[in-house]
Amino acid sequence: MKRPLLVLFIITLLTTLAHERAQAQLLSDQSNIGAMGGQVLIGSQGVGLEGRYGFSETLSARIGGSFLPASANNVFSIGGFKSNTDVSAKFYNVHLLADYIPSENLPWLRVVGGAAYLYKAQGKVGVIPTGTYKVANYNISAAEMGDLNIDVSWKGIAPYLGFGFLPSFPSQMFNINFDVGTYYLSQPKSTIIGTKLLSDNYKLEPQVNSNLKSYRWLPVLQVNFNFKIN
Repeated sequence: MKRPLLVLFIITLLTTLAHERAQAQLLSDQSNIGAMGGQVLIGSQGVGLEGRYGFSETLSARIGGSFLPASANNVFSIGGFKSNTDVSAKFYNVHLLADYIPSENLPWLRVVGGAAYLYKAQGKVGVIPTGTYKVANYNISAAEMGDLNIDVSWKGIAPYLGFGFLPSFPSQMFNINFDVGTYYLSQPKSTIIGTKLLSDNYKLEPQVNSNLKSYRWLPVLQVNFNFKIN
């Protein structure tokens, strides 16, 4: 599924780039100093809105936010333990980014840097037993076993670095451009809550934190639909 989406992204990028290069002369006759625009973004960090302001021909800034809610049921199984699993993720952020064009010969290329505050950045896993389990010489029902919930949070400030492709501002009223980059998230912290016979699983929190300590990169692959305000 990811490979066809990546191929489609590359084809769209190249097609749009060819169109923008055909309008290079028109773009060179216009100034982006003091220009303002808005954009709708769709990508790996969800959907969102941004506002942009041009400080010079090579530098602009944008402020905005995005949100990504996702959930799925029974996407994995636990060997030898009959259960239903629920997985969900919520990543909501506000961000401030700067776009810089490093060369006048490459007006379609932007270096992008900044940071986001992820006021909600959670991954949750719920495990609900569904079978009958034999422990020693006893049969234990699902109701007696209890439930287990694992919550992982990356809430906090996340620096961003990436590249943008195609001009920040439309030559007329509308254009499309792209962002590719990554956020570096805060150190993840887990909370494990179990009930009944699963209540002692909170002791696994240090091990889970250690296992997740390298999971701090949040890739961004994003399409922006831009509208010029002035």
